[in-house]
Amino acid sequence: MSAATRLPLRHLLKRFLPYYGKYKKEIALDLLCALLTTGCEIIFPLIVRAITNQAVEDYTRITVSWVLKLGGLYLLLRVIDTAANHFMQYWGHVTGAKLETDMRTDLFAHLQQLSFSYYNETKVGQIMARITSDLFDVTEFAHHCPEEFLIAGVKITAAFIILCGMNVPLTLLLFVLLPFMLLGTRYFRRKMRVAFQETRHQVGEINAQVEDSLLGVRVVKSFANEELEKEKFGEGNRKFFGFKCKQYRYMAGFNTVTRLFDGIMYITVVVVGALFLKDQKLTVGDYTAYLLYISTLLTSIRRIVDFSEQFERGMTGIERFCEIMDAPVEIKDIPGAKPLDEVKGEVRFEKVSFHYKDDQSHEVLSNLDMVVKAGQNIALVGPSGAGKTTLCNLIPRFYDVTSGRILIDGRDIQGITLKSLRNSIGMVQQEVYLFSGTVRDNISYGKPGAAEEEIILAAKRAGAHDFVSSLPDGYDTYIGERGVKLSGGQKQRLSIARVFLKNPPILILDEATSALDNESELLVQRSLEELAKGRTTFTIAHRLTTIRNADVIWVLTDKGIEETGSHEELMRKGGIYHALYSMYSGEKKR
Repeated sequence: MSAATRLPLRHLLKRFLPYYGKYKKEIALDLLCALLTTGCEIIFPLIVRAITNQAVEDYTRITVSWVLKLGGLYLLLRVIDTAANHFMQYWGHVTGAKLETDMRTDLFAHLQQLSFSYYNETKVGQIMARITSDLFDVTEFAHHCPEEFLIAGVKITAAFIILCGMNVPLTLLLFVLLPFMLLGTRYFRRKMRVAFQETRHQVGEINAQVEDSLLGVRVVKSFANEELEKEKFGEGNRKFFGFKCKQYRYMAGFNTVTRLFDGIMYITVVVVGALFLKDQKLTVGDYTAYLLYISTLLTSIRRIVDFSEQFERGMTGIERFCEIMDAPVEIKDIPGAKPLDEVKGEVRFEKVSFHYKDDQSHEVLSNLDMVVKAGQNIALVGPSGAGKTTLCNLIPRFYDVTSGRILIDGRDIQGITLKSLRNSIGMVQQEVYLFSGTVRDNISYGKPGAAEEEIILAAKRAGAHDFVSSLPDGYDTYIGERGVKLSGGQKQRLSIARVFLKNPPILILDEATSALDNESELLVQRSLEELAKGRTTFTIAHRLTTIRNADVIWVLTDKGIEETGSHEELMRKGGIYHALYSMYSGEKKR
């Protein structure tokens, strides 16, 4: 997000403040403790003033009991200050962590709702930065912001009232300097916020680059391109360093202005106060108290200045949080959507057209009219880019049709709840994704909470039980991130077992065997044939020999579905399918 499109501060605070709602009592108690911690710093100069004035007027009137009473009062305030500070340090931070947890929960829940199109355009590394480090900065901001502003506000107000009681002209002269300090720091605060935004964005870019390189480490090593990856990382790292330098330059300017005004305010009190002291318009005790209160006042201002960096980090974190939360949920349940029950599996396409949002000039599918009977096995073949995968992605509403409609058992899928729709559809894809965990964890993902017997039965039906049993810990074997410890065929059979456990009436097989060797393909193909029995099945085929037994074959090209029929019918036609199959068979023979 550029500086021109940054969200205004008022909007960010309005979006963030509702998160305090659940913790009103904790926040109120934290602020009460913040007030109590100011007692010592406000009372101490008054104690020194009283003792100094008494000593100047008549030191003989200073008694042990009087001094002990003042000392006891200060000691009591210090005990209260210590207890209040302990609460702030512990429970204040805990409350901030609770806010962070709530925001992260909301952010993750929203990410789960976003459609494929969002992830097509957003780097995972950027998302990871926002859900981790950005929200940590928000936590610190959430905890310290109310405390720091309240403490500073009370100290400045109390100091102003007390000092006015001593000498109004000197106090007004002192406080007239404050607006100039604020104006002097305003420029740098704005620049700091932009710099923090740029730095945070670059952190996300580095995360994305590291993730990309590490996930593709086998490709990197196979091409001996370690040096190339180092260069790419070094470029991103240098950009990060540049943004950091810019950030520190503005922070330095910010602190320079505040330190300059610190010195001006100190010298004002020393010089002007001394003149008032000379003219007997200020007592020695008042002069001493002034110096102590200026120290307290400047300490408060300095804490606000120091907190400004944290404030800007927090605002940047909230802003980046809002960017994701404001990403529209394009595919969701419409009002009145109802669950899909007792699914038979008939799928009907009525004048279906589709184009991607970022390429509206090119229609991937146009005016498609087809009916798939319940339990029918449909195979989709054709050149790459013809829309086979896109067509199948429209059925579970990973994308919504541009025009027309898709019906399951006579019901428009847009009027069906997403959960029930997708629970009725099982997918086995070419690129298998297995989660970091055990074999059992990955199979049971198809039916969370499934019994041991169900998991084993699903594995047997998928042809996976024998190899799983031979693993060191059987179903409790840890398979590594993305199943790196398994072969391609083993991973695919686990993904099939997952779908067996889910037991959906509609099945989509997206080139599920195209990346496997011949032996693995044979084993997986048997598992897929077992899985497809009695289900409405859409098979996207790369190896045409695997779909010879399909009930109907659809031949998709950039002109739409140009041919339909069984393998034998299409071969007799001598058209596109015949040419594709003959070419594939010729390649197989060679």
